[in-house]
Amino acid sequence: MDKLTLKDYLRETSIIQSRLVFAAGLGLFLSAMLLFRLFFLQVDQHQHYATLSQDNRIRLVPIAPVRGQIYDRNGVIVAENFPVYTLEVIPDRVKDIAVLLDQIGQLVELDDNDRERFYEALRVRPGFEAQTLKAGLSDDEVARFAVSQHRFNGIELRARLQRHYPLGPELVHVVGYVGRISQSDLERIDRAAYRATDFIGKLGIESHYERVLLGRVGYEQVETNAHGRVVRTLARTSPVSGRNVYLNIDVAVQKAARESLGEFEGAVVVIEPQTGAVLAFVSNPVYDPNPFVNGIDQKSYKALRESTSRPLLNRALNGRYAPGSSIKGLFAVAALENGRDPAQTVYCPGWFSLKGSRHRYRCWKRSGHGYMDLYNAVVQSCDVYFYQLAHSLGIDKLHEFLSRFGLGSQTGIDLSGEPSGLVPSRDWKRRVKGQPWYPGETVITGIGQGYTLVTPLQLATVMATLSNHGRRIQPRLVHSMQDPQSETRQVLGPEVIGVVNVREDRYYDLVIRALTDVVHGQRGTARRIGADAEYRIAGKTGTAQVIGIAQGARYDEKKIAKRFRDHSLFVAFAPVDDPKIAVAVIAENGGSGSRTAAPIARRVMDFYLNGTFGPQDPTQQKITNTSRGRPDQT
Repeated sequence: MDKLTLKDYLRETSIIQSRLVFAAGLGLFLSAMLLFRLFFLQVDQHQHYATLSQDNRIRLVPIAPVRGQIYDRNGVIVAENFPVYTLEVIPDRVKDIAVLLDQIGQLVELDDNDRERFYEALRVRPGFEAQTLKAGLSDDEVARFAVSQHRFNGIELRARLQRHYPLGPELVHVVGYVGRISQSDLERIDRAAYRATDFIGKLGIESHYERVLLGRVGYEQVETNAHGRVVRTLARTSPVSGRNVYLNIDVAVQKAARESLGEFEGAVVVIEPQTGAVLAFVSNPVYDPNPFVNGIDQKSYKALRESTSRPLLNRALNGRYAPGSSIKGLFAVAALENGRDPAQTVYCPGWFSLKGSRHRYRCWKRSGHGYMDLYNAVVQSCDVYFYQLAHSLGIDKLHEFLSRFGLGSQTGIDLSGEPSGLVPSRDWKRRVKGQPWYPGETVITGIGQGYTLVTPLQLATVMATLSNHGRRIQPRLVHSMQDPQSETRQVLGPEVIGVVNVREDRYYDLVIRALTDVVHGQRGTARRIGADAEYRIAGKTGTAQVIGIAQGARYDEKKIAKRFRDHSLFVAFAPVDDPKIAVAVIAENGGSGSRTAAPIARRVMDFYLNGTFGPQDPTQQKITNTSRGRPDQT
């Protein structure tokens, strides 16, 4: 007989029910957790994960083009690209910028300038773009960061090309420099063209030829992981390198000109008359452009800005000076063009007065020159002759003729910020000063004083124009631009921008003969530099007053503070029969043109034409420079 098994249905039912309740509770709890997590991901962290999701799929990374390099006429590099390591931050991937900078500051040196520039970039550039935190890391800094890089998201160590100027201060007023893109730069540039770079040309050739040197940005389409690391490259558009620029400047002539100027503040401009090629463009004193690339510190910049010698001023381009007697050759051509008989004489007792006036306009030679015709007035620089000439011609004719030579206007050289200079007129004075023109103002205009202002560049172009018998050639710093891929060059040839026609070409011959005897004649004011010259020079001295001298007073240089002494000027071209060089020299507070500026010009001409470089006094022994040949004339 089988055993009878009795079941406790109530107990089993209770167990089953408790298990069902537990399973339901667990299910509800897990569902609640899932819903909470879903809410957290989809709502609270939506923006963060949407960005990561997008970055996981594709990111467009700009690639900086290689900036074009700059060379002198003989292939000497004057602006190059130097490899450096930089720290770059993508702000959108950093939770706390301040904390990151403090942490990075323990590995690399971050000064106040680095932090200030970075925060400025944060304000003006989008957060998804890489922004430079520090450039030019040392080897030790690179090593320290590299071993700790895994600790940081949103910051990378990259190798970049940075601008470097191997000649330092030598060509700063020609080449200029690049610097960090500022807020004012962003307001005027096409931002898309600068997506991959933080730098832009600020001054000089770097600024004027920015579009040529910059190149075109490239792009990579890359796939990244959630931490922003590149997984693979999907597509690439290569950047286009900027074109290389070749200057007309000859570095050897540039150095010789600056050395010749010595400690004087001033300028030397050297031009090839037949082509307009600027061979040297010196402004003294100078400064090193390299600290400006990444941002010069405030203390150093303040010292440059507040220096009494004003090294930041490009005197060759922006310096405006009274030309003094250096433009008497132009007045002589104006006299001939307006019917003056070159044989007509004027008596010079050492002073000139207007009819009915007791005021005496002094000649530099207080005892007077006696009777002077046009030729001798130029050779001996007789002020009285030119006082009388200016008064007889009148300011209107003087203004018109000087303007034909380009004075009072920009030369059009390939540099930004060129001033116009000033050739005064009745209309100018009425418009600017609200006053009438006085006869005495015409008188002093005749010796290059008064309101007349010129730049060293304008004086050099005037001498080049005289040597060309009135043909005005555009002065140019750049010779050619080269495509780095094809190596083909675009040459900027000579450009005639005007012709100063006169009734008879012999007027130019007569004045050039007089200018030649300024240097080589027995009574010429610059005869000291022409005594042993191996070639013929046509030139004119000039001495420009900085302060006025009272009637009856004598100018005693020794009793006047240096900053109030006369400026020394000399302009010339050579050789006379086949002009290859035109020079303008201004030595601030250097005294007479014959004593200071003329010997400087002679040294520069000797170096260019003969390859010799003598002392500032040309009567002393010269040194032959055998390490340098004649410059490339292409």
